[in-house]
Amino acid sequence: MELSEIFYSIQGESSFSGLPCIFIRLSGCNLRCSYCDTKYAYKTDFKLTIDEILQRIKEYNSVSLVEITGGEPLIQNDTYLLLDKLLKNKYKVLLETNGSILLDKVPKDVIKIVDIKTPGSEMSDKMNWENINYLNLKDEVKFILTDRIDFDWAVEKIMENNLLKFKVLFSPAIPKLNPKILAEWILKLKLPIRMQLQLHKIIWGDRRGV
Repeated sequence: MELSEIFYSIQGESSFSGLPCIFIRLSGCNLRCSYCDTKYAYKTDFKLTIDEILQRIKEYNSVSLVEITGGEPLIQNDTYLLLDKLLKNKYKVLLETNGSILLDKVPKDVIKIVDIKTPGSEMSDKMNWENINYLNLKDEVKFILTDRIDFDWAVEKIMENNLLKFKVLFSPAIPKLNPKILAEWILKLKLPIRMQLQLHKIIWGDRRGV
């Protein structure tokens, strides 16, 4: 498989924020979001077999939470087998995906975190809305917001698609949107939407491997 990095850190996003987590960042992405903060993952830094990946993460022996991220993990066909093998090895598995690729082949026990692309991403037309049919109640949907247009668009999509039955996450695309402003909008909305900041960046700054 083609990879960008494997590292161990505090989970910085999602409802699992704050927990120790092993990150497997696969390389390559089919989208080019305007606010992308992992452009380095567009290219491959190294290659490993699935068994080699499993062996590599054994060094974090007592940690059971693993996130597969990218780039876009699902552009590699072997990702489905990797997810399955991680589950069989008793890991709790998170998959962060951009929502453009159909989720029908993702193992049901994987917790999917779907990043629904807003207009500010310049990729909102790439979203495959059929993916909502493949979400379970344990799954999460994330919106990265650049401005009020994105916020209103996200609320509209949430209501149209009954997304509040899942965990819904709103993130500000810093520096385009001030977190304080987003917090005020969410408070006025009075819906069960979780605001999230990138905890790892607050702790260590904007760098790789954290």
